[in-house]
Amino acid sequence: MSKIWAKVLIDLRNPLFRQGYALMTNTVVTGVLGMGYWLLAAHFYTPEEFGRGQAVITAMRLFASLTALGFVGALARFLPVAGRRTPELILRGYGLAAATGGVAALGFLLTLPLWGKTYSVLSGFGPGLFFLASVVVWAVFTLQDVVLTGLRRATFVPLNNLVFGLVKMGLLFALYQALPTGGVFVSWVIPTALALIPVNWLIFGVVVPRHLKQAPVVAEPPKLREIGRFLAGDFPGTLSILAIVYLVPVVIATQVGEATFGRFSMAHTLASMIELLAMNMAVSLTVESSLERAKLAVKCRQALRRAFMIVTPIIVVAIVGAPLILRIFGSDFAEEGTTLLRLMALAVLPRVLIEVYLSALRAQSKARMLAFVQIGLAVLVLVSTVTLFPYFGVNAVGYGLLFSEVLVALLIFGNLRKILKFGETGRPTVTQGSSGAA
Repeated sequence: MSKIWAKVLIDLRNPLFRQGYALMTNTVVTGVLGMGYWLLAAHFYTPEEFGRGQAVITAMRLFASLTALGFVGALARFLPVAGRRTPELILRGYGLAAATGGVAALGFLLTLPLWGKTYSVLSGFGPGLFFLASVVVWAVFTLQDVVLTGLRRATFVPLNNLVFGLVKMGLLFALYQALPTGGVFVSWVIPTALALIPVNWLIFGVVVPRHLKQAPVVAEPPKLREIGRFLAGDFPGTLSILAIVYLVPVVIATQVGEATFGRFSMAHTLASMIELLAMNMAVSLTVESSLERAKLAVKCRQALRRAFMIVTPIIVVAIVGAPLILRIFGSDFAEEGTTLLRLMALAVLPRVLIEVYLSALRAQSKARMLAFVQIGLAVLVLVSTVTLFPYFGVNAVGYGLLFSEVLVALLIFGNLRKILKFGETGRPTVTQGSSGAA
């Protein structure tokens, strides 16, 4: 045990691992508190209201993330080297994400009858306005974590989400009698809005000034045109990946009843958290490789080893223990969600390879290849899920995801091997000293 702890302490001196571990800790914190939140929701609310709350939150996150998640790669790539343009870059990201998400949400509300019975709860001026505001709030909330990560302060992220999760659970309990319809959604949104104030005070009042003093001097910060060219390639691809994360569940919600969707959503949410662990180390890889592009191969190897070391045992636990994990929410959850959880957990293994490859492309600003890989993956997932749905029901999401990610991982493996071996130098990299420690 002492050897493991000593190894962790050594890792924490490496910004790549420190940032990655912080984001992984955040995923664990979010996952544990998320399970507690949904356990409370399942206990206090009817299955229909539980599923309806899941569906509305999923729709909110979909529209809020249309641009917000599109900026994740760009902020991770350019914030570390933005220099004096750092505050401007953050505010532009916030503004564009909020505006785009708000417009998309407005279009959704104006076409509400087309989205099925589940979303009829949003009809009317009051509920619609609250949903619209929630999308804007969630867009900014989504970007806060990546801003802290891009400024190499990811250690603040778990604390932020710990407080957010606890307040969210407390409000859910407080509202279950006063607001039996809509309480799930309201208890999710209000803490999100409240969290914007202290976190952005931290970012602009403390983190950004310190970053500008401590960061390496940037002779010429990236120009908006350069960032725009990167976004032109990365954003369509990221938007495609967004379709996998949020659009697929929204489509499922239009095809099944509220109670069935609630059971599907819990298995989907738990599996997505495992997938996030792989993505966490990849985001840290983008940040650190942007600062030290000459060490791209070394950092990619380090990230790949650590990601597999951490997610593999978690995947095994999820596959073996899926029925027991889901039974916590009820026997129906275990009966309907076990296969989906197992399939999605298994799909994380090839996803690790894909995420490390995408991070390496971002660090090299290879936006065209980024778009090609991400769009290809999204098309495969969506087509295979729609094709298989009549035969496998909600489990089609798991089969489609596993098939698509294995295929894409095989296709990109040759290029990934070249990056792991050569980086950007064109020559094999030699690991020296602690910098190449696994």
